[in-house]
Parts: sequence; structure tokens; C-alpha cells
Amino acid sequence: MGRIGSSFRGIGSIFRSRASRRAGLGLLVFAVALAGVVIGVLLGARTETDVGPFRAEMSVAPSFVGDTEVAIPPLGSLHLDSHDGPTHLNVSLGALDQGRTEALIDDPAGITRASQTAVDDVKKGLIQLGMRTVAVSVLFAMALAALVFRNVRRVAWSGALALVIVGASLGSAFATLHPDSIEEPRYEGLLVNAPAVVGDARRIADDYGKYAEQLQQLVANVSRIYTTVSTLPVYQPEEGTTRVLHVSDLHLNPSAWPLMRTIVEQFGINAVIDTGDITDWGSEPEASYVASIGLLKVPYVFIRGNHDSAATGTAVARQSNAIVLDNSITDVAGLRIAGIGDPRFTPDKETSPSGSGTSKQTVEQVIGAGERLAATIRGSKEPVDIALVHDPASAGALSGNCPLVLAGHTHQRDVRMLDQVPGQMATRLMVEGSTGGAGLRGLEHEEPLPLAMSVLYFDSETRALQAYDDIKVGGTGQSQVTLERKVIEDVHPAPAEGQRPAPTPTR
Repeated sequence: MGRIGSSFRGIGSIFRSRASRRAGLGLLVFAVALAGVVIGVLLGARTETDVGPFRAEMSVAPSFVGDTEVAIPPLGSLHLDSHDGPTHLNVSLGALDQGRTEALIDDPAGITRASQTAVDDVKKGLIQLGMRTVAVSVLFAMALAALVFRNVRRVAWSGALALVIVGASLGSAFATLHPDSIEEPRYEGLLVNAPAVVGDARRIADDYGKYAEQLQQLVANVSRIYTTVSTLPVYQPEEGTTRVLHVSDLHLNPSAWPLMRTIVEQFGINAVIDTGDITDWGSEPEASYVASIGLLKVPYVFIRGNHDSAATGTAVARQSNAIVLDNSITDVAGLRIAGIGDPRFTPDKETSPSGSGTSKQTVEQVIGAGERLAATIRGSKEPVDIALVHDPASAGALSGNCPLVLAGHTHQRDVRMLDQVPGQMATRLMVEGSTGGAGLRGLEHEEPLPLAMSVLYFDSETRALQAYDDIKVGGTGQSQVTLERKVIEDVHPAPAEGQRPAPTPTR
């Protein structure tokens, strides 16, 4: 009996050792498969796809928390609690396709079509990414197993386990999808200001849709302006009068371009002057917006605003009819024009010296810009007819150096005489409203900002300002066009106060 008991114990130990070896081998195969999946995902789980005008790169990475990161270089990124682990989705919006972007700008229905197809573009990209992730995971797992085991059966098991692992991971991400997460993104980089800039994205998108629907009616109503102007009894422009369209603060609003084209054509505009903030962030992708300058077919004189980068200025200068002034002087349509760009670049208000833009350093920058331009004007051999600054706070130093200063920045119309030094010429400051209605931000208010611009009439011989028309096109829900003509009266000298204005808070 003792011998029989010993035999059974020996057999049991053999079975236990075999079971242990099989278990250990199974764990090793699983570990190799898992390692192959991780390596494959990190090295090859990515794809490129077109999303609207963007070329987007999508990739996945192992993660314990899941989520999605959408990178928008150079503005920053936004993070979405889109799903739970163990996969993290990265979407990087790369370069804009010039052809598709120009098509969107030129075609009023292009943006609508792009928004409708964007979801399908993303779905197509995700399907491609999922299939590629499965393929590279299985391939790398089998390749690693072949190096470790050199056994066909174990390689096949590793591939099968890799398929199960990656399938379960993608399946769990889909099963824990949070569709509402897109309404509550977390921003990083310059995009931290996105909620403050555009407010409730869903509400603004709805408002902008209404606004786009009314655009055709708005532009059509502008055609009535010319008839109205011809009946105004106060001032009749003589033949040869120089007509200048003053615009400012377009802030990427695509609706501004067709309206400006209508004004240029119907009023016989000789030149357009833009006092800055044509973009919002001054980024490279935004540069395509300025391509519509060429459609105006008249000289376009531009100075940078605090939302325009050096790259923005370069993009404008590339347009065949554009002239960018930066402490320089040009002759356009019989007028001598001097201009200087805003010394600040503050698309993100928090990066300005004090946030509100009124620190001592900022005051010196803004006022100093006006002083530098005044020195340039004084050094000119010929008198300057118009000086351009973005912030009206830069205008003080120009008093007595030219008869007219044009500015923007505040999004509010303002016309006044600058403090005058006895014995010097009087200088009028004309601050334009926002020709872009402050962009999408203008839709945050209950009554969106109107699109504002002015037509200035100059005597062809004396080059003096004779009159101006203030034009406003109503915002969402307001399809009327208003025009108010002002005739320039004799200017009486104003007492000099010698007080420097503070820079207007950045907008």
C-alpha cells in the first residue's frame, strides 16, 4: 500500500508540474501578445484623413483614463471626456488645404456643406484608424512571438490573443462613449480663452446659422443705399471726388467680404483702408481669410491690430492690391497716407502686460507708436492727408501733424477733434466700429453688433475731407441697412489739455 500511495503522489506532482508549466507558458504568451499590441499601437496606430479644409492626423495610445485630445496648432488643444479607458484618442488638425479653404470663403454655401460632411469625415477616419490599429497590433504581436518562441502554434496564439485584446479595448471605448462631452471641453494653450471669446458654442452656432440665412437679404438691402444717397440734399459729391472705404476689426467674419464688395462697386470706391484686427489669433491657418482682399479690385491699405501677427501682415502683403504700412507712408488714389501697426500682439488677453492692457509698459507702447508715426510724418517732404493707427489712444501725438486720423479697436463709432496746440492745424479722429460685427463674439449679445463701415469723400484738388457716410448693416434678426451722412463744417481750435490718453483695453 505504501508503494501505491507513493506512486499516486508522484503522478500528482507530474500533473501539477505540467499544469504549472502550461499556466506559465500561457501567461508568457499573453504577455508577449500584450507587449506586441502596445508596441504596434505606439508605432503604427495612426492615420490621416480630410476633415473639411483640414488635413487631420488621428492616432490612439494605451491609457487608463481614455479621453480625447484635439490639437489645433499653434492655438493649443482641447480635451474631451469622450470615453473611458484603455485607449486614448489624439486628433491633430494640421495644415489647411488652400483650394478647399478658398472654396469655403468664396462659396456662401461652402461652410454649410463642410459642417454637414465633417461628421462623416471624422467617422470615416475613425473606422480607418480602428482597422489599422487591429492590423498593426496583431502583426506586431505575432512578429514578437516569432522572435521569442520560434513556434508556429504559439505565434498563432499570440496573434489571436492580440486580436482579443485590441478588440476588447476598442469595444470598451465604444461602449463607454460620452456623446455630450463635446459640449464641455477643457482648453489648453491660447484656446483657454475660447469660452470667453465665443460663449455658449451651441447658442452662437444657432445664431450664426440664422445670420448666414439673412446674409443674402442684408447684401440685397445694401443695393438700396446708393439710391438713398443720391437723394440726400446736404452734400452732392462732385465728379472726380475721391471715395475711400474705411473698415476695421473684421475678426474673421466671412460675411464682411460680400458686403464690402457691394459698397466698393456701388459707391465707386477708389481705395479701402483697414485699421487692423482682420484676424482673431494671428495664426497661419487664419491667413487664408485675407485672400478675399484681391476680390475688391481696388488698393487695400492695411495696418496690423493687436489681434494680427507679423504672419498676418505678411499674408495681407502677398495680395496683389494690398499695401501694408508699418511706420511708413504711401500714395494711394491721390492721397498721402501714413500708418503704423499696433505694437501689441494680444490675441490672448492674459498674455498682455496687465490683462486689461493699461499697464505703464502698455501705455508707453501704444502712445509711443503714435509718437513714432508723428516723427515719420514730420520727416516727410510732402504733407500727409491721413494717418492710420489701430488703438485711438495712439492718436494723441498725431495732433497737428495731419488733418485726419483713422482708428478702430473699440468696436464703437466715435468722431471727435484731438486736443490742439495753438497755431497748429486741427486734427480729426475717426474711430470705426467693427466691420465684422466683432466676429462670432458679436453674437453673444442679445442684439448682435452691426457690421459698420464708412465712406469718406475727399476733394480731389485740396485732398480735404468733405463728408462721410456711416453705414451699418444689422446683425442677426435685423435685416435693415442704415446710412447717415455727415458734412464737414469749419473746424474751430480746441483748447490744449496736454493729457495723454490711456490705451483702450484690448479687444
